Amino acid sequence: MHIGIDLGGTKTESIIIDQNGKEIERLRKETPKNYNGTLDTVCELVFYLEKKYQKNCSVGVGSPGALSNETNCIKGGNSTWLNDRPLKKDIELRLNRKIFLQNDANCFALSEAFDGAGSNHEIVFGVIIGTGVGGGLVINKKVINGFNNITGEWGHNQMSVGSNDKWKRHDCYCGKKGCIETFLSGPGFSKHYFDLYNVNLDAKIIQENANNGDEKSLEFVFQYLDYLARGLSQIINIIDPGAIVLGGGVSNMKQIYGNINSKLKKYVFSDTVNTEILKNKFGDSSGVRGAASLGRQSI
Repeated sequence: MHIGIDLGGTKTESIIIDQNGKEIERLRKETPKNYNGTLDTVCELVFYLEKKYQKNCSVGVGSPGALSNETNCIKGGNSTWLNDRPLKKDIELRLNRKIFLQNDANCFALSEAFDGAGSNHEIVFGVIIGTGVGGGLVINKKVINGFNNITGEWGHNQMSVGSNDKWKRHDCYCGKKGCIETFLSGPGFSKHYFDLYNVNLDAKIIQENANNGDEKSLEFVFQYLDYLARGLSQIINIIDPGAIVLGGGVSNMKQIYGNINSKLKKYVFSDTVNTEILKNKFGDSSGVRGAASLGRQSI
């Protein structure tokens, strides 16, 4: 059996599954906003589930940020109390065993590649578009981390900008200008709507208005889809996956799935684009399922 822990900013979720991916139990606890409290929470959840089911399980943890190859500490996480700390090593010391640890976007991608929307494909790229823009690459149901442990960070490539664009390149928190994240994230979505129409609306409200037929919102959504196609075309041109599975708030935008492929054809270096752009199967559960599946992929 396999235990997964998803370290969210507000909630820490745990799950125990069998080798076939069947969910046995799921638990949630408040995430402590400090490092030692996070370690305590992870270990309490693992010990509880193993004691209840009388099993020694593999343990996978999905974390914000990624492990630095230089320091073996977390880098770039939005749960800042984890940054520059040896999270994997400290959990292993407390549990007295080896564990698996991956970026939360990698866990999402693995979940959807194992038995989710992308399960029929050899190469799956998982995309999360929410507060930020992240991604993960899975080939033959194995997470690909890359030499610098940054595989999948497409959100910090620069967006290709056309001559007729009304949106200007924006500063990104990473220090660069015009990152894909500044165009496609939920906050970026809302900001660009305000730039065009001088109306301040949450991204979810704009999507709902578009779904209800509001012409201004629909016009904006289809402009956004063009930017999404530009971003996804970079992934297809380099990796050429069979499926790109979308997660985060943007995955609920119903206009994507019937319209994105025609837009991709403008930007992908091929006469045909057969990559499937798919909505996730497991929604918010994908991250924690993927963390548990880190143990499944090792078998």
